[in-house]
Amino acid sequence: MAERPPQETLRSPKADFAALVAANALLAMGPLFVRIADVGPVASAFWRMALALPILVLLATRGGMPRMSRGLVVVLILSGVLFAADLASWHLGILRTKLANATLFGNSTSLLFPIYGFLIARARETLSALPLLALSTLASAAPLLILAIAMGERVVPVDWTPLVGLALCSQVLGQGLMVYVLGRLSPLVIGLGLLTQPVVAAVIGWGIFNEHLGMADMIGAVLVGLALVLVRQPEVKAA
Repeated sequence: MAERPPQETLRSPKADFAALVAANALLAMGPLFVRIADVGPVASAFWRMALALPILVLLATRGGMPRMSRGLVVVLILSGVLFAADLASWHLGILRTKLANATLFGNSTSLLFPIYGFLIARARETLSALPLLALSTLASAAPLLILAIAMGERVVPVDWTPLVGLALCSQVLGQGLMVYVLGRLSPLVIGLGLLTQPVVAAVIGWGIFNEHLGMADMIGAVLVGLALVLVRQPEVKAA
């Protein structure tokens, strides 16, 4: 039998929503590090996992790793492989289009996120956030390394700074906060929250790479903001 996670602290809707916003802002910084890294895009995804893994394992095992059922292990391995494929395709797109476009395409799964949320809830209700993140990171690293080598990418960097920034911002902090809110906010709210990432990425692309925002980009940003305000209203009233 899998052990239940330790008792979570009392929920705070405002703090949970702030964590969701922070998670998406940190994840949206990932494309910047991918652009300036001196390895291939899939290789950078591998290093995102590999460099973050020791930190996550250290944090996750402070109280000992929980026992897991065989079915849960299968779910985690499958989710890791699927996340690796998603991350690889996103990183490839970062070098071939605007940061905002690549991030938007990478997060198009937010349309199906409510379904995914009900599926992954088995794992999130059984494991606390850090063990779940450590195990999913481990499951994603090997497929990414294999794919990077198969594609003939440069894997070993000269400058480690962008990759360390990618691992810390995207995987440890950004993905860590995302896994945290997965057990505290509804899948619908999290799915809509993912749509803030293209907005942040667009601002970064404009400021650093001179990727100009058109009228459609501005309208999209406004609509995303309105959606987040509207989706928050029932929770604010219920709090």
